[in-house]
Amino acid sequence: MNPYRLRAYILLIAVSVIWGIAAPVIKFTLRGIDPISFLTYRFFLAAVLGIAFVLLFARSHLTLLKHNSTQIFLYSLFATVISLGLLFLGLERTTVLDAVLIGTVAPLVTAISGVLFLKERITNREKVGISIAFLGALITVIEPILSKANDLFQLTGNLFVIGYLLTNGYASVLAKKLVRRDIEPFTLSNISWIVGFLAIFLVMLVKSTPAELVTKISGLSLPYHLGVIYMAFISGTLAYSLWIKGQKTIEVSEAGVFAYLLPVFSAPLAVFWLGEKITFPFIVGAIFITIGVIIAEYKKKLK
Repeated sequence: MNPYRLRAYILLIAVSVIWGIAAPVIKFTLRGIDPISFLTYRFFLAAVLGIAFVLLFARSHLTLLKHNSTQIFLYSLFATVISLGLLFLGLERTTVLDAVLIGTVAPLVTAISGVLFLKERITNREKVGISIAFLGALITVIEPILSKANDLFQLTGNLFVIGYLLTNGYASVLAKKLVRRDIEPFTLSNISWIVGFLAIFLVMLVKSTPAELVTKISGLSLPYHLGVIYMAFISGTLAYSLWIKGQKTIEVSEAGVFAYLLPVFSAPLAVFWLGEKITFPFIVGAIFITIGVIIAEYKKKLK
């Protein structure tokens, strides 16, 4: 296997683990703080690190950054405040299991985005793998939906999660274009948190004052602070940088398939930590998802 491709796979697996843990962390932390305040606090922490990084390391790339400023601004909005805002609003209303199950269609959205905007191609092997993984998604999604009574609040949450998938898919395309123009992944990630903080701060001002936000944050217990810190630095700055770097050397559609791994890490935490219930169809679906990922990602090196 090409060593660059292997490194990309390792990076994207690491991101899958981090983001798989993230959904339960978000759900838990939302018990202590509302989504807008949570995002403002999170983006502030990430932005502080981002400003320090840009001042120390990105000044030599200012010309390159200026030439791509519009695309960088769009990526920052879609990758942070828009997509994550929709995700947080969704997780406030629905379960982690439902959100993760809906999220298994993310690779399909990403693959379509890659084909439409980047003229990428999907190999027959990837089509087979994605199809099997999608079958797994259907198995896990159908039973919970049919077994639940009509819940408009939870339905709204599911729709927010779908919105997250669409906006995140577009952000993937923008990130791919920018790294092809030699924008450093870590630089792009840190700039996005700065832009994200400025945007979410303006949204927060519509709902409350800075003093009220400080009061909310200072009143949080330690576990909720740790949840925000995890989302800011581990799931945020670190994971986004690894994600952008990992997809640099492989197709967007191929990188997106790793989203199928998220339930493997999210589901156990949702069950044992948050007390959510897992069903037999979910287990069967997870098996299909894993098989699909293996088929889609395994490539024999031709000699």
